[in-house]
Amino acid sequence: MNSTLIKTALCFIITWFAATTGAASGKPLVYKIDIKKEIDKTSQIYLHKGLAEARSLGADAVLLHLNTYGGLLESADSMRTAILYSPIPVYVFIDNNAASAGALISIAGKKIYMRKGAGIGAATVVNQTGEGMPDKYQSYMRAMMRATAEAHGKDTVISGRDTTFKWIRDPKIAEAMVDDRVSIPNLIDSGKTLTLTSEEALKWGFCDGIAESVNEVITKYMQYEEYELKSFAPSWLDNLRGFLMNPIFQSLLIMIIIGGIYFELQTPGIGFPSIAAITAAVLYFAPLYIEGLAANWEILVFFIGLILIAFEIFVIPGFGITGITGSLLIITGLTLALLNNINFNFEDVNGFEIGRSIIVVLVGVTVGFGMMLWLSSRIGAKGPLRKIALDTDLEKATSSPVLSALIGKEGKTATVLRPSGKVVINGIYYDGVSESGFIEEGTNVIVVRFENAQVYVEKTFG
Repeated sequence: MNSTLIKTALCFIITWFAATTGAASGKPLVYKIDIKKEIDKTSQIYLHKGLAEARSLGADAVLLHLNTYGGLLESADSMRTAILYSPIPVYVFIDNNAASAGALISIAGKKIYMRKGAGIGAATVVNQTGEGMPDKYQSYMRAMMRATAEAHGKDTVISGRDTTFKWIRDPKIAEAMVDDRVSIPNLIDSGKTLTLTSEEALKWGFCDGIAESVNEVITKYMQYEEYELKSFAPSWLDNLRGFLMNPIFQSLLIMIIIGGIYFELQTPGIGFPSIAAITAAVLYFAPLYIEGLAANWEILVFFIGLILIAFEIFVIPGFGITGITGSLLIITGLTLALLNNINFNFEDVNGFEIGRSIIVVLVGVTVGFGMMLWLSSRIGAKGPLRKIALDTDLEKATSSPVLSALIGKEGKTATVLRPSGKVVINGIYYDGVSESGFIEEGTNVIVVRFENAQVYVEKTFG
């Protein structure tokens, strides 16, 4: 407790000292955030934390040093919103590329500066293979690009007695970066997606100056002859959180959760499958909770689902309404945790975000369940994964005569068989596997065959 208080006090003192030192020097403070990677959850964290730190330091301006080919639309939307509504003006220096999601982020900046030979545009929404997504996704991206350009408003142009209003950033040009059906005279014909060079962007109002370095941007265009420059330094925890929130990794965690539950259904007691599922669930929800996406009730829905599954395993035989309800609650909790909703209010959640969340969860559930079925049929002496399983031919071992002598013998289940567990025959316990589905503890059974040191049994009637 004391160490925590000391660390908090030190952080406050360092922040206060940095801010007051900058103010005392009389030099404007420019806070620089580097985004030189794919637009994803990690870069989203960089920007949000950087803007927060810039505000705490009392920075006069934020300079976003950008070089990206694009990335996740959801992250780009969050970043462009943060830039548009930042109380500190955000300037963008495109140091080579601002493609796709990078174009959306750039247009949100107060001013855009580009290195000679840089490019901005090509914002069509594509899938993992590079193919264009359906029009509903393109429509959403077109609307975002237009709205972002429109947010900068219009300039009043007075020529003689005529007064006209001209967009600072033309929304139609922004839309042409997404939709190849948009045609703009003297700029782009229909059938081509717009990408602007630095000179073209300067001519058409999507660039406010060409510079070769951060210092040139600050001194020549931002007009700070003397300034203090502070750069955002991401921590290892920022990178870890971004990695854990990657959609691909989230799907992998869901696969582990589903796989753990599935294998726990197939084996007696609580073991490694349960530990793996719980660990994956913690890694899934923890970063979402920290980011404010996963609410307490959404996590509670997930764990209620787990409790119902456990109740089905240990209390109720078979797999009925309790198991189905538990499965639905698990999927619901996983999906809702990805959405930026407030309780049951989904007004601020767009269709793209909902679709993306459903896809992430369904891919994880479907692939995970499919892989578990495949693995469960392949692990063994005859499968391609036999190297990770015990492949000694136990039928030829010294215990084979003992097991073969049990065929036709009757006994009772010592544990629940789902389908494996323990059976007792003539007072001796054996590893047993049900040949007829779920069998409750204490049920009379008969041995029908043996394999790999296990006896296979069926219920007896009468």
